[in-house]
Amino acid sequence: MEKPRQGFWGLWNISFGFFGIQIGFALQNANMSRIFQSLGESLDNLTVLWIAAPLTGLLVQPVIGHMSDRTWLGRFGRRRPYFLAGALMASLALFIMPLSPVLWFAAAMLWILDASINVSMEPFRAFVGDMLRKDQHTAGYSLQTAFIGAGAVVGSIFPWALDQLGVANEVAGGGIPDTVKYSFWFGGLVYLISVLWTVFTTQEYSPDELRAFDPDANDEAQSTADALATRPMTSAFVWIGGGIVVAALVLLTGLEKEMYLLAALLVAYGVASIFAIHLAKSGRGANMLGDIVGDFSGMPPIMKKLALTQFFSWSALFIMWIYTTPVVAQYAFGSGDPTSAAYNEGGNWVGILFAVYNGVAALAALFLLPTMARRFGKVRTHMICLLAGAAGFGSFLFIRDPQMLLIAEIGIGIAWASILAMPYAILASSLPQQKLGIYMGLFNVFIVVPQLLVATAMGTVLKHFFPTEPIWTMAFAAIVMTLAALAMLRVKEISG
Repeated sequence: MEKPRQGFWGLWNISFGFFGIQIGFALQNANMSRIFQSLGESLDNLTVLWIAAPLTGLLVQPVIGHMSDRTWLGRFGRRRPYFLAGALMASLALFIMPLSPVLWFAAAMLWILDASINVSMEPFRAFVGDMLRKDQHTAGYSLQTAFIGAGAVVGSIFPWALDQLGVANEVAGGGIPDTVKYSFWFGGLVYLISVLWTVFTTQEYSPDELRAFDPDANDEAQSTADALATRPMTSAFVWIGGGIVVAALVLLTGLEKEMYLLAALLVAYGVASIFAIHLAKSGRGANMLGDIVGDFSGMPPIMKKLALTQFFSWSALFIMWIYTTPVVAQYAFGSGDPTSAAYNEGGNWVGILFAVYNGVAALAALFLLPTMARRFGKVRTHMICLLAGAAGFGSFLFIRDPQMLLIAEIGIGIAWASILAMPYAILASSLPQQKLGIYMGLFNVFIVVPQLLVATAMGTVLKHFFPTEPIWTMAFAAIVMTLAALAMLRVKEISG
């Protein structure tokens, strides 16, 4: 039995909520460094404050994925309750964020905002798989990427547009300007409305219907527990040992203290593995901890190979989101002083740059990627697009004209479109239907872990090697994006 084929408006309704989610995400990415610096934070400490984003994603996404796989609230559905809960929390955070009176309050609101975005965002990836037949997965993820691009354009360009309309873009003596405040309030409203659209225009398949569509998938929870019961404790102690090594390196080499957080996470996962394996061996492995640990170690082989590409590509993206504002303000607008008019002008131009790469991504997702995938295959398409992104990052080292930086954003936009669509299209036929939520959440671990590494390590590199020259962060971004493309050589093309 096959799922009914969705028409255009069915695909539209399934993914429209991502338009609002991405407006909120774009406002966060383009403006949080500006908000932190406006409230008095120094350049080399920005990464510390940005730890919120990857850490909340690391903790929230696998848990929400696991829970949404097992949720059924009748007409309220399986994934939609999480869309709505996340949207309500994120919209509230967007309204409060620009009113932050001090730095610590803004940092706390970033944690809340990012956690809420993750609660909304994670089930949307699985939602496409739930609602669409396999031959429509590429179309579904491409349209979702187009909404992501369109939402990001709106979110990125809004502060600049308000400035052009005469809204105050700076505050005497420092502070968060009205252009940012009004943009966040607008974003919170659209975020909620967009998610409500998807919630009220879609009807999810019940667990019985999903089982009818995939009758061979029944005892996955028990099979995960059985596999976990056969694992030795050795792997758990390897994770713990890795955390101890990282902590020792921080202690001996003087790395930033934030690296202790990475060490703690490695140790925590090792300890969680010990408990999960022990429960499985004693016949009590069918639980959230056991499922997360067991499914992480038992990911499909193609998912493990794609994880390396995810690791490198998202490292480059996170460097861009943190450092584009200080780079553009200093090198294209001539000011590294967050209180200056030139710096704020540069901050608004970053919104334009981000709007361009997201606009390119939206168009590429609809027109370029499908054509390239048919001609070269999904794997080679992703590789080519990642190399285009590396070229875009590298061009920041040479371009000083703000207008010419728009050319760099074309390559970055093509890469962004592929990052949002191709890995999921490649995975679509490999993931079991009834575990899409947990696997999508675990796949996103390879998005947030590199961000955490960047947030803890990039500040150390910047501080010790080029404290007044943030431009070199773009060289790092170009290198790791190239490594992401090369990692695709390990991935074999799957037909369909």
